[in-house]
Amino acid sequence: MVSVTSMAVIIDGKDVSQKVRSEIKDKVLLLKNERGITPGLAVILVGDDPASQIYVRGKKNACLEAGFLSREFKLSSETKEEELHDLIKELNEDEAIHGILVQLPLPKHLNADVFVEAIDPRKDVDGFHPYNVGKLFSGTSYHMSCTPLGIIELLDRYRIGIEGKEAVIVGRSNIVGKPLAMMLLARHATVTICHTRTKDLAEVTRRADILVAAAGRPEMIRGDMVKEGAVVIDVGINRSETGKLLGDVAFSEVAPKASHITPVPGGVGPMTIAMLLSNTLNGASRNL
Repeated sequence: MVSVTSMAVIIDGKDVSQKVRSEIKDKVLLLKNERGITPGLAVILVGDDPASQIYVRGKKNACLEAGFLSREFKLSSETKEEELHDLIKELNEDEAIHGILVQLPLPKHLNADVFVEAIDPRKDVDGFHPYNVGKLFSGTSYHMSCTPLGIIELLDRYRIGIEGKEAVIVGRSNIVGKPLAMMLLARHATVTICHTRTKDLAEVTRRADILVAAAGRPEMIRGDMVKEGAVVIDVGINRSETGKLLGDVAFSEVAPKASHITPVPGGVGPMTIAMLLSNTLNGASRNL
């Protein structure tokens, strides 16, 4: 699992995600044999966005590999609000479905927030519903957002301690930055969230024992912004003008200083689908 270079330990998200998915597959077999329950995930795709189609296909394949029931609903980009609401209501009431995912982005005439809120929080396996987001504060949400949950899983699998550490998150999105801050606080880290109005960003990031870059700006975290021995988690996925995939961290500058670092691609990304499967399995285990 651990690949060591002359620089940092590379945190291999592909390897960890495969291990998690293999463990989920075993648990699914037990759930089927002992309780007669098959985890069911419904994915709704509205429109024909090419990137969304790729994501949905990846989720479907992951479900089938894990032994889940997978249902895919492809709707026209002209779909009306009522039609999407009716579908979500039907899936909320379907006992064979334990997770509902509305693939984002939606066409402009559809308000994503409205449809995320329409999902039963117990089936909100993306962890985006306001109920689940709010319940993060007390640690009692049904589901937690998949990408930050994947980051916590990576830290745990590499036996990287969180308690008592100073964690700095660059980026305050509702999908990664904010929920991750709550998860790290729950594990007794001291957490700072940085954003576009943060003064002297480098001074703050240099304090981090665990530095998470999730701002969506290619290679914004440079070598002089990281302290020796820090754990660096790169959530960014950006394309250069030549089409090269870049993270938010300047890998070649930061890796010699870090103790552990995630690559892009192959770091955090693969963990998102693994955590989606985990959330769905947990929903099925509760036997809604």
